[in-house]
Amino acid sequence: MSLWAIVPVKPLRRGKSRLAGVLSEDERSWLNYSMLSHTLKTLAEVPEISATLVISRDSAALALARELHARTVQEEGMPELNAALRRATAFASLYAADGILILPADLPLLKPGDIQEMVARADHPPVVVIAPDRRRQGTNALLVRPPGLIDYAYGRNSFKRHFDRAVKADICIEV
Repeated sequence: MSLWAIVPVKPLRRGKSRLAGVLSEDERSWLNYSMLSHTLKTLAEVPEISATLVISRDSAALALARELHARTVQEEGMPELNAALRRATAFASLYAADGILILPADLPLLKPGDIQEMVARADHPPVVVIAPDRRRQGTNALLVRPPGLIDYAYGRNSFKRHFDRAVKADICIEV
């Protein structure tokens, strides 16, 4: 299997804006940089991941990604997560990726075993594996094998939208 991890990254200074009342812009930037570093290092420890691709409009995030041996794609146009993910998926598909794992950069408790559990659940494609947030509203991770089975639906209530799209496409779903 050629499984690519895609990590979308907001500009480091803009991420975690809800913490603006407690952390300065520099502190939030450092926090985002640290979490991205943790995510990329964790992915590098997972042998099932063939390549990691970071998509961002932030040159510092892209530089860190390259430093940690990830591939990079510069996000262009209006910032829109789902469009950026489609672009990154198209890039990975050019390199014969037969599975895509979308992971946000801000999962500080992420461990290699978490990723390996998702990968194990994607053993019999076509399949969509969704790791919801604790409220089962958002999507903390999404594995699609093969790429393009469903269109990305990040935003409000993304867990339900990803789930419903997989059901509509009559694809095996693992949660």
